[in-house]
Amino acid sequence: MEKPNTVTCTAPVNIAVIKYWGKRNEELILPINSSLSVTLHQDQLKTTTTVATSRSFQEDRIWLNGKEEDITHPRLQSCLREIRRLARKRSKDGDRASDSMRLSHKVHICSVNDFPTAAGLASSAAGFACLVYTLAQVFGVEGELSEIARQGSGSACRSMYGGFVQWIMGEEDNGKDSLAQQVAPETHWPELRVLVLVASAERKPVGSTSGMQTSVQTSRLLKHRAESVVPGRMEEMIEAVQRKDFAAFADLTMKDSNQFHATCLDTYPPIFYLNSVSQQVINLVHRYNRHYKETRLAYTFDAGPNAVIYTLQQHVPEFVQTVQHFFPPETNGGEFVKGLPIEQVALSEELRQAIGLEPLPKGISYVISTKVGPGPCVLEDPTQHLLGSDGWPKKTL
Repeated sequence: MEKPNTVTCTAPVNIAVIKYWGKRNEELILPINSSLSVTLHQDQLKTTTTVATSRSFQEDRIWLNGKEEDITHPRLQSCLREIRRLARKRSKDGDRASDSMRLSHKVHICSVNDFPTAAGLASSAAGFACLVYTLAQVFGVEGELSEIARQGSGSACRSMYGGFVQWIMGEEDNGKDSLAQQVAPETHWPELRVLVLVASAERKPVGSTSGMQTSVQTSRLLKHRAESVVPGRMEEMIEAVQRKDFAAFADLTMKDSNQFHATCLDTYPPIFYLNSVSQQVINLVHRYNRHYKETRLAYTFDAGPNAVIYTLQQHVPEFVQTVQHFFPPETNGGEFVKGLPIEQVALSEELRQAIGLEPLPKGISYVISTKVGPGPCVLEDPTQHLLGSDGWPKKTL
């Protein structure tokens, strides 16, 4: 049996600070507004995907987090079809017979997330970005890939780049101008830190796709947001990022998160992604900022209860200590904080009094400490492949 052609890549999670919610075209995943996100570092959060092609494979197959999934899922098929189409076009232009032979081979895809899937932590964004990037490497497709990733999961187009990324909504019906674009690279704002406060790793009660559909059909606030609020906010946010103006960045981030969740409440029947822990985090952040008479922290929540906190490096130790005090974990071990190491500091009585909330034991399961990171990359080490030399999932998965 010939050895399969195998490539493994990783791709990052991105967290939107100006939210995408609502589509004008369901099939092509074209949004009703532009959005802007921060790409998180893959040392802490990533999807790893291996794609193998071989003449001996009978059919396309996919395994996610150790379990075989349905390869006929329409969004998966869109990505596969589009990459193969571009590869065929390229091979026709170059007219290489060996290439066109290889294009008829079936693929085996194996993908794992190192963070909770479908819990509002942008797992589909990282997953589809990784899939498209890896398929492109296997089939030799180059150029603009964000348009293809978008057809898998809207926000996946933003995970095709590192740093600060905007997804331009576009105007064309065919979606050719609905693309992601880097606003600033991951090296642009080295002091910026990101803390993911995991309140729940469970699957969210209402999926983003069906939630968006209901919001578009029933929420007048959503229409107002898309047409009258977001365009101005996008300009202000790009400016705040370019100036590294944390106060402006933070205020816009929190206001946009609040308005996104207000549109969920304005949806009929309403959608509740935030829970009591989320609300307590919001209170804590505002009281913390008020105590210092400046904006040191910003929260944002996607379609789930987990808080993502943006802050500057010097404020991280004290804030993590604050979280640990007001959301006492089950164990007092170091496992409460994962990712980038954080030094231990004492919490002042003054700050504790100023926040003045009733502690919520076990409200936060753990904290992921990370920073801004790069876009997708190829893993050169063959031992990191998720598929064995026969093109089938390794038993250790």
